[in-house]
Amino acid sequence: MRRTPLTRANQPRPSRQELRDQARRRVVRERRIAAGTLAVVLIAGATLLLVNRNSSPSSVDPDPAAESGTNAAAPKPPELPRGGRVLLPNYRVVAYYGAPQDPQLGELGIGSPRQAAAKLLDQAAYYQRGDRPVMPAMELIATLATADAGADGRYRLRQSDEVIQRYLAAARKAKALLILDIQPGRARFMDEVRALAKYLREPDVGLALDPEWSMRPGQLPGQVIGSTDAAVVNRVGAYLSKLVADGDLPQKLLVVHQFTGGMIEHRRTLVEHPGVALAINIDGFGSPPNKVSKYHLFAKRHPPWYNGFKLFYHEDLNMMSPRSVLHLHPEPDIVIYE
Repeated sequence: MRRTPLTRANQPRPSRQELRDQARRRVVRERRIAAGTLAVVLIAGATLLLVNRNSSPSSVDPDPAAESGTNAAAPKPPELPRGGRVLLPNYRVVAYYGAPQDPQLGELGIGSPRQAAAKLLDQAAYYQRGDRPVMPAMELIATLATADAGADGRYRLRQSDEVIQRYLAAARKAKALLILDIQPGRARFMDEVRALAKYLREPDVGLALDPEWSMRPGQLPGQVIGSTDAAVVNRVGAYLSKLVADGDLPQKLLVVHQFTGGMIEHRRTLVEHPGVALAINIDGFGSPPNKVSKYHLFAKRHPPWYNGFKLFYHEDLNMMSPRSVLHLHPEPDIVIYE
């Protein structure tokens, strides 16, 4: 079942069949709450009477399922934007990264969300290969590390609901994922994850952790390269897994960026969580030989994680083509453009 967008444009009036389908879904939910009592039957009957064939109160379409005594079909569980409930390895994710505060933060923040989505779809088309479809994604920096301590001394800025909703609406229109990226500054990753809970409960919203911007006491963003521990990543993965189970959501994406050996301490202790696709994205800009060697150093051919590869439109020297990226071994499951 497709979730209602947080923001939506005016839509045409639903058809009689859509109204009947909505009524049946409401019946199923009420039956679960009332454990099949007679009150549910009365509610279902009253709801179905509202379905009007010719906008006339005396013309009502009968419900064949109700007349035959059969149960209404169970509501369809939520799916990914382009169908199905398993993201990896069924899809290859191609994403734009950034934030609207400054074009230098990444390609996603250049132009409006709608314009960025259009460019993303053009770029993602080059990665369609064989029977593995592409899932476009917009990786929005939802928690942005800052040079200023801020009122709480956490050296981070949280995007407003208005900003997140604008990018979520653009992602949904493009049938793309929205990935919320966290640069925590001196805040804790889990605190920032919980602050995004209402979005992470949506079936088309994933999460990314950026340890480069995770600061210890006394450290300042941009002056040192931060890090995190596998135990923190595992806690985040367990949290997302519970959201998936509680909401019957499709597989949830969890990306962790890395470009130094110590950026994810105790990386060997990373674990898989049900309903969560963990991906380590090999970050960092440079020349193709440098980027390829770093990818071979950090990529893994087996669980518990998938592999990502990041490209920089402006910082990379002789930016690699999609064909070159797909020649990497193993092939990246995620490709992110900044």
